[in-house]
Amino acid sequence: MSERKQVVLATRNQGKVREFNRLFAPLGWEGISLADYEGVPEVVEDGDTFEANAVKKAVTISTYLGLPALGDDSGLEVDALDGAPGVYSARYAGEDATDEENWRKLLQKLDAVPNAERTARFRCALAFVVPGEEPVIAAGACEGVIAREPAGTNGFGYDPVFYLPQLGKMMAQLPPEEKNRISHRAQAMQQLLAILRG
Repeated sequence: MSERKQVVLATRNQGKVREFNRLFAPLGWEGISLADYEGVPEVVEDGDTFEANAVKKAVTISTYLGLPALGDDSGLEVDALDGAPGVYSARYAGEDATDEENWRKLLQKLDAVPNAERTARFRCALAFVVPGEEPVIAAGACEGVIAREPAGTNGFGYDPVFYLPQLGKMMAQLPPEEKNRISHRAQAMQQLLAILRG
């Protein structure tokens, strides 16, 4: 039995850490949160794409700690809003906005938009960096529709208002194991694992 490989997850979001660790489990990897390290520099997410932000996070953290690091950037793209909130998803309602403030602002913006035009997708870009090596990049997307009312208590971010027509449920109504099969992050992770194994 080989020892567990540790990978620093370039995030302090405990929801993401839990999700990544469920996805990492089959590989025998363990994701360690940035919250477990002191003095790690704050990475300013100023890229104009999810990929740019993911690479910046992974490279900065890997270089600083001298350890393998995984950077992720993900967010919601709403067609009726020309792809917004996009890279600003986490701070859509302001710099320190809560998840609920963000999705409430979104529902407000979409109030007059008819149901048929509320299509959206979650996107995720992952960058895996081993010190001294080029980043390995993967991406995933999950299509859905923005609901008019929130439902469900699982997940985080926009999950309570992201409706999956093929399942007839909100993302926040899915048990973690089901979300980890279909989510944008799961798809990006599967692509990353295939690249790393290959």
